[in-house]
Amino acid sequence: MELPKARLTEGPVGRHLVAMTVPMLFGISTMMLQSFIDMWFIGRVGDDSLAALSFAFPVIMVVTSLAIGLGAGTSSVVARAIGANDHSRAQRLATDSLFLSFCITVGISLIGFFTTGSLFRLLGAPEDMIPLIREYMNILYFAVPFLVVSMVGMTSMRATGDTRLPSMLMIIGSILNLILDPILIFGIGPIPAMGLEGAAWAGLLSRGGIFFAVMYYLKVRSDLLTFNKPGGKELITSWRDVLHVGIPAAGTNAIIPIATGVVTAMLARYGPEAVAGFGVASRIESVVLVMFYALSAVIGPFVGQNISAGKADRIYQALRLCALFCMASGLIIMVLLALAGDWLPSLFSDNAMVTDVTKMFLFVVPVSYGTYGMVMIMNAAFNGMGKPMPAVAISVGRMVVIYLPLAFLLENVFGIAGIFGAYMVANIITGIISYRWAKASLKAQHLTATEIKAL
Repeated sequence: MELPKARLTEGPVGRHLVAMTVPMLFGISTMMLQSFIDMWFIGRVGDDSLAALSFAFPVIMVVTSLAIGLGAGTSSVVARAIGANDHSRAQRLATDSLFLSFCITVGISLIGFFTTGSLFRLLGAPEDMIPLIREYMNILYFAVPFLVVSMVGMTSMRATGDTRLPSMLMIIGSILNLILDPILIFGIGPIPAMGLEGAAWAGLLSRGGIFFAVMYYLKVRSDLLTFNKPGGKELITSWRDVLHVGIPAAGTNAIIPIATGVVTAMLARYGPEAVAGFGVASRIESVVLVMFYALSAVIGPFVGQNISAGKADRIYQALRLCALFCMASGLIIMVLLALAGDWLPSLFSDNAMVTDVTKMFLFVVPVSYGTYGMVMIMNAAFNGMGKPMPAVAISVGRMVVIYLPLAFLLENVFGIAGIFGAYMVANIITGIISYRWAKASLKAQHLTATEIKAL
């Protein structure tokens, strides 16, 4: 079977981006919906189960950052190999990235399994909650290799330009999880109610099923899986290439929750209602920005294929279209949230301070959503080029250099509004910088200034 050709190096740029983004939009939206419903089910079990799940969030975020990083590295190297028409290299890289992901996640799971008690005591979990957390985490650690390897495998599929199949697998996995959740959490017939442990089993079974589906389609449909044993030097080279992008990408993704933790601590001084209001606003933000998440997931493969094919003009055209889309979408989102600001927060809480904080966020921050989308797209584009450090610099600059110091400064003058204003300013500044940096990078690598201006 012949590997997929570099389909993204020919044809209308806009059509490719739309055709790839729409399936991802449905896939990501379904996963987000499944996460919300999963938490609702667990909340019905009891406050202890919900609290135990909350303590598990930092570990889940670390695993997610790892999966995103390894996926970004895999997508970058596989897409560039396909763009260079080096099919055997693409196959080797895709296979070796799966083995790398398996080795790393098994190691992490083993460490986590034997340190559950001490780790969650360090995170502040009360002693009487440790057994409940351990029941959940022991199953979760077993599921981690299935989850991460599946995600990495799906990024290899996307590297070929095919987003329909991985998106369909994401949707099927989410639906399977939703079917299993109430059965295993609350019990039915001979199946006993397992509570939080049942939610973990539902995740393991659904992710395990998708794991085998991903392996099957990687071999049968994409032909990106080989059982030929690589040489030691070849394996190390593949791992090095993947980690060259993967480690910085994972670090970049981890910066956001760390900065968010600092901001949450700042808001905690105003009371738990302020933290709750920020949490509601953040949840709304994650929903309205799903288009940008989907687009950033597909721009990497597009850039990777075209950079290896020497078609930087197509990359610049894609980035320009993405920037225009982000600004137009950001404007629409800003207007819609401004119109919905009086009633949307009340859907989540009837506490006056909670809704006031949420309204404040939705009035201030969405002004910058267009440029925030540009940050996501340009960072993904840099990873697709095999240049992860600009993405790291942009993310560190946004969260550490601009956002946090400005938040501390403006809070003293404007209170909570100052914190949200700092977030808005950081998004605007880094959005502009990221676009100009990407343009300059393409100019230096492939195009003359005259060619860039002519586009």
